[in-house]
Amino acid sequence: MKFIHNDPTFKETRRNLRNNQTDAEKLLWSHLRNKQFYGLKFYRQYSIGKYILDFYCSELRLAIELDGGQHGEEDNKKHDNIRAEYLRAQGIKVIRFWNNDVVENIEGVLYEIKERGNSPNPS
Repeated sequence: MKFIHNDPTFKETRRNLRNNQTDAEKLLWSHLRNKQFYGLKFYRQYSIGKYILDFYCSELRLAIELDGGQHGEEDNKKHDNIRAEYLRAQGIKVIRFWNNDVVENIEGVLYEIKERGNSPNPS
């Protein structure tokens, strides 16, 4: 694959995802955008390889994924694990949160991002 980061092939898909965020994505983005979170630059709907990440911080090499109920299904769990393994092979840490955790406990989620984002292996 020629482009490992933000392959132009996925540009329209990334744009559509940004324009159709879940409530949890909107809430978390409101805390991460414009370097509000410890001065770190986060991107939303950022692609690495063939995968589009919900949020990505290149400084920390950290991907944050928000999951709805469909991620509890067996096929989706397998896909998520394959994706996480690929990202880890690229030197990217992956942390996941359920949408309802973001909505119900945003401060706890932000704390986890801070703590696990700085650890050597939060996955």
